[in-house]
Amino acid sequence: MLAPAVPEIIEDDDIGLAVDARTESLPALRELGPPDLVHLVKQSTKAGAKQTGVYHHVTGVDASSSASLAAYVNTLTFNPSDKTHKVVSGLYCCYNAFSHLDMRVEVKIPGSVESYCVDERGDRRVATDSLWLETFLCAVLRAYSYSDDGSGDTIKKIIGVRRFNPITSTEQEHRFFEAAESLFFSGRQLGSDPEIQIPNVVTNHLTAGLLKYIKTTGRHASGVNLFEKLRTKDVEVSSLLARVLLEGDEEIQAVRLLHDSLQDVPMDYALLDCQAAFCQSKGEGEMALELAKQGVTAAPSEFSTWARLAEVYVDLEQWDLALLTLNSCPMFSYQDKDSPRMPEPSRVLLPILPESALDEIDEGQPRQGEPFDQVHVSLRKLQAATYQGTFLKAYSLLTRIAASIGWDSLLKTRSHVFVMEEEYRSERHHPVTPRAPSSKNASTVALSGTPNGHATPAKAEESGEDESDDGSAVDDDKTPAEGANGSSVNGSSKENAELKADQSMEKPVPTIAAEEVKSGNDDADASHSSYPGFQNKRLCERWLDNLFMVLYEDLRIYTIWRTEMGQYRQQQMQYKKSAAEWEILGDLAERLHHTNEALEAYQQCLNIRFSPKSMKGILRMYEKKGDTRNVLACLIRLITWQYRWYSEFSPELFYSIRKLIEEEGAVKVRSIVQSTNLPQHVLDLTHGYCQLCVAFRSSGTEG
Repeated sequence: MLAPAVPEIIEDDDIGLAVDARTESLPALRELGPPDLVHLVKQSTKAGAKQTGVYHHVTGVDASSSASLAAYVNTLTFNPSDKTHKVVSGLYCCYNAFSHLDMRVEVKIPGSVESYCVDERGDRRVATDSLWLETFLCAVLRAYSYSDDGSGDTIKKIIGVRRFNPITSTEQEHRFFEAAESLFFSGRQLGSDPEIQIPNVVTNHLTAGLLKYIKTTGRHASGVNLFEKLRTKDVEVSSLLARVLLEGDEEIQAVRLLHDSLQDVPMDYALLDCQAAFCQSKGEGEMALELAKQGVTAAPSEFSTWARLAEVYVDLEQWDLALLTLNSCPMFSYQDKDSPRMPEPSRVLLPILPESALDEIDEGQPRQGEPFDQVHVSLRKLQAATYQGTFLKAYSLLTRIAASIGWDSLLKTRSHVFVMEEEYRSERHHPVTPRAPSSKNASTVALSGTPNGHATPAKAEESGEDESDDGSAVDDDKTPAEGANGSSVNGSSKENAELKADQSMEKPVPTIAAEEVKSGNDDADASHSSYPGFQNKRLCERWLDNLFMVLYEDLRIYTIWRTEMGQYRQQQMQYKKSAAEWEILGDLAERLHHTNEALEAYQQCLNIRFSPKSMKGILRMYEKKGDTRNVLACLIRLITWQYRWYSEFSPELFYSIRKLIEEEGAVKVRSIVQSTNLPQHVLDLTHGYCQLCVAFRSSGTEG
């Protein structure tokens, strides 16, 4: 296989500015830390030439000792593509998130190796064995955390990052699990995913990394062995053990474990959530509901417990309670991963493969006759595409409800449970004798299962309201415009499409938010005792009210797109968009749960130029259909694209190949790969993934 290219970010005349910037950023690091920094000093082979500082970032290098990091630096001393310079020294920086230290190894070529660490004040400290153990574990976790999902978003955030697989043998796995066992109960120091408010023993970056590794590689026996040992020290670890058992198809053992553990810690929300998720997967909605309610009671300040309860209500088609529960979710600001803040370089060298791997992975100019990557302002402004963390999860739940009952029914349910601005203003100007105040709020209502103080039917169509007044839910096979009026409008102008969208969709009128009731001279009156007209309704949180507006805009743009396409097809005209616009439309259709339309848009994007995000979207579609040959075709192109951007490892792609081998067999997968007309080094890349999957699978149940 061809040797991977090495990116080089070249500093200005001041050598070491990148290292200084990293040192200055240490006090601001809050998570696992940025990727490792490798800084080299190069000198021209010509006599009297000045030295130059270059650097790149890397993940997945063995950071268990100074020797392993020095070995990586030594691999960079010979560059066949640059014979005019030689490396005279190198510095490897690797962050220890447990002790908040930057471990550094300085290599003189030829000469000595010196290791030390730098604290948040920039002072040097001695690098001990215990610090190297922590650093090794952090390096593995970062390799999984900073890996790319195939969409390309993570790769493009930081320029010039090489990515390697940190665990390529069972021996390395043993070291990883031994380090994790030794430091397990310090894991909360590393922080947690943005959906978690307070990291604890079982919800932190260490446990998330362990679970991701086990799921990626399928090493369930090793995971069970680890968590069984840790469970003897703390029964709360049972939730992690149960999740691994369920992933490994040991359902009976997992259910018994959950039952026994809840006898010891009945209010452990992680155990309750795991049990609720299992009941959901088996279609036992009522059982899942009771468990989800207990989870909220056990951890009312965590987003995940409320989100689970909302999911269960959606599964049970109790739309009003789902909205009330969503309204009660505690929302947290999204905190992104630690990223390096580097000074402006003088030049950036991003070498490509010596020979073309695939024409399809060229992300450069569009093919001849195709539009450039211009994006219409309406597509650039779609706010939902930027959501992450708790807001992304909440929006996904809201789109599920909209896809199930339609936009009109969603608005009707919204006005049924929340105080609308118009009726609030009307009640204020026409006061009547107040009733006795209600003691319920949105949270208690969501838990009780009675949205207006009375039991309600599960389905929207049984709620006693006439659906024909506002239009029925949109048929899944029709666009919103077609669902409302039966057919697309004739005509070819964008104005007609926009008019059609505006006519077919009611714009959501504002609710009255809790902040408005409490502002100015208004007194907070959660029970609405002064306004009996909506005494049993709740105040909508401002963020949820905004989600409705964002969803409306998504649906409006989607309707315009589908209407325009219908008009062009009727007139047998080609409907043209740029690759970037098709990618955005595919993402839009996918988050609105229109699978076929998303597939169509992604394919249109790929017809113009390669897009990792579109390819990943198509991969998801083919995986759902079980189309082995097309799944492999997508995987090969994504693997090749990642290799072009210096990434030799992606847990998500590794997982896809592993599942494919388990379902189809290694021989069949290899045969399909070999039958493709691809360059040898591309085949080698794919075979490398396959061989590692098979090696891990055939290594038995070693822990």
